[in-house]
Formats: sequence, C-alpha cells, structure tokens
Amino acid sequence: MRKVNKVVLAYSGGLDTSAIIPWLKENYDCEVIAFAADVGQGDEELQGLREKAIATGASECYIADLKEEFVKEYIFPTITTGAVYEGEYLLGTSMARPVIAKAQVEIARKVGADALCHGCTGKGNDQVRFEGAFNALAPDLAVIAPWREWDMVSREDLLAYLAERNIKTTASATKIYSRDANAWHISHEGGELEDPWCEPSKQVWTMTVDPEEAPDQAERVNLKFFEGALTHVNGKAVSPYEGLAELNKLAAAHGVGRIDIVENRLVGMKSRGCYETPGGTVLVKAYKALETMVLDKASLKHREQLALEFSHVMYDGRWFTPLSAALIAGAASFAKYVTGEIVVKLYKGQATVTQRQSPNSLYSEDFATFGADDVYDQKHAEGFIRLFSLSSRIAALKKQGE
Repeated sequence: MRKVNKVVLAYSGGLDTSAIIPWLKENYDCEVIAFAADVGQGDEELQGLREKAIATGASECYIADLKEEFVKEYIFPTITTGAVYEGEYLLGTSMARPVIAKAQVEIARKVGADALCHGCTGKGNDQVRFEGAFNALAPDLAVIAPWREWDMVSREDLLAYLAERNIKTTASATKIYSRDANAWHISHEGGELEDPWCEPSKQVWTMTVDPEEAPDQAERVNLKFFEGALTHVNGKAVSPYEGLAELNKLAAAHGVGRIDIVENRLVGMKSRGCYETPGGTVLVKAYKALETMVLDKASLKHREQLALEFSHVMYDGRWFTPLSAALIAGAASFAKYVTGEIVVKLYKGQATVTQRQSPNSLYSEDFATFGADDVYDQKHAEGFIRLFSLSSRIAALKKQGE
C-alpha cells in the first residue's frame, strides 16, 4: 500500500463516499479532502454536503459549480459530433465524468494532495472514466479505489461500518435504485430493472411526466443556433446551461426523453438502464434537423461516421486523448455551418421537428419541386446513371461474354 499524506475524494454524500472518508483515514493514515461537483444534479443533493463531509471525517469539502462549463465545453461538443451510444444512449453519465475529474485534479493541485480517490465499483464504466482522466491529467498522483481494496460487499456492510464508528447517515439498508443525475439527464439502474423482462414501474421515472398522462395539447418550442451553439429558446437569449435547463422543463412536462435499454459496458458485461434526457432529446433532434439542411451528402456521411467513433470514445472515458480532440475538431468544422432556426413539437413523449430554416441551407425548392421548373433537365439523369453504374455494366457484359 503506497504511503499517501493527503487525498482528494470525489464526494457525493451518499453511503459509499460517506464510508470511504473514515476508511481512508484508518487504512492510509492520511488527511481526506472531499470534493463535490455541481453539474446540475439539483440543489437538494448539495444542501448540507460540506457539513456532512466534515462530520464524517474530512478536513475540508470543496464544492465546484461546473454547470456552465459542463454544458458548454462537454455537452455541446458532443452534440456537434452527433454521438449516440449504441443507437439510443445520449451519454449523460459519460459526459459528466471528464469535467468532474478535471476539477478534482485542480483541487488536488491547489491543496497539495498526493492522491486521488473515487467511489466507483470494480464492475462499472466510471472507474475507467475517472482513472483515464486522472492518468491523462495527473499521472504523478496515486489513485485509490476502495471498492477494489476493501472487503465490504453490500449496503449492509457499509451501514455496519459507519454504525461501529458512530457516524450518522441518512442511508438505509434498502436502496431500490442506483441513480445518477446532472443537467443533461438522470439514469436509473438496479431494483426491478435488473430483470430485463420486467417493465419499469412508475416509481422508476423521476424527471419526466408519464407520456400517457402528458397534456393532450401539443406544445411547440423554437430553437435558434449559431455555428453549432444554441443561442435562443422561444426567442429568449440563453447561455448553454440556461437553454438546456429551459428545454428540460418544457420537454419533461410532455414526457419526452425516456429510454429503456440494455447496453454493453466497457468492462464486458451487459447492463439494463433507464434514462431520462428531456431537453437533450430536443437538442439532439433539432441539431440533426439543422445539419441535414446545411451539410451535403458526403459531409453528412462523414459526420455520421465520426459520431459512431466518438460515441465509443466518450462512453469509454477517452475524452483527454488525441483521438478525442481530433474528432471534436472535425465536428467543429461542420458545426460552423449549423446556423438557423428549428421548431420542435412536444407531444405525448415525442419530440418532432416540424419547421426548419437556415441562411446556409442547401435545400432549394426550385430543384426539389415536383412541379415544373427551369433549373433541372431530367434528360441529364440518363447520362449520370450510366456513368454511376458503369462498373456494374462492365461486370455484367464481361459475365455475358464468358
């Protein structure tokens, strides 16, 4: 066990990290500094956090407001890549990890820590995401992962550990679901969801209205983009975080953004999760609709290929890598054309683009019309088709001559 003097712990105030603080002090004989990131998970999760960390044994607790940075520097670059993991997952948990890890390293440098610690389990993706970021940003700092070291295996073990030390906790032996929330989404795992044949009950969902109980009247939302960035929602100028927060509120009221998937974790196993991403679902649909107006066929095809690659880069925790930077730069070269206005209809769990316009649009009614036009000679299509299929003609003629 490497000797460390001062450790910065990624702290949430939950049962796991509450137990980690005294465990670190006992097993590493070190000072523990708690670090919590405000990535838009809600004020209620941050209330009393500093007091709780110190009461549990931390010498200090830093809380960093990362909401605007998270949305501007991590969410929107991901939107411009078009990344969606395995066709459905909008990468909400994945996107938050690099901004949290980066801030944790900054705190460690500030306080002169020689180690970093996280509460991720040895079965999940987050251990890779955090430690990949740590290794890229602070390879000189030790990394402690208690779930890979201690012999505790259940909530009961953790509760007993705290009780033996007279450390108070509001956690109970029964935790139906494992949840992770931020400005982009909330995820739900565990409980009944561990059986993929079990339909999620109403108590799973916490962010969105049940689509069956959503308003019978559709609502339309107007979004304006400038060079890939959201600038206005319903005519109001917004910052990246403000825009997402407003879309979350509007879309959640109509039950938009629910998915229920079985995904491939990086560590090799499959997991079943339910995700709620109301505002994000609207943003992704709107952005895609605007892209289809302004990018030519070859460019859009390349951006779609880039999206597939980046979805795995983000999911696998490789944000701070040359490949990630290259893919984001490639997407940014396309995003500079994504300027315009989109209208999205929200109704009973669906977000549907109904109107679109852009000064950079490549769509021309003169060319696309089914009516008479003076700009397209349909006779020219014959020569195009003959050339386009020339290799097929040559192959067929050769075969006929055999």
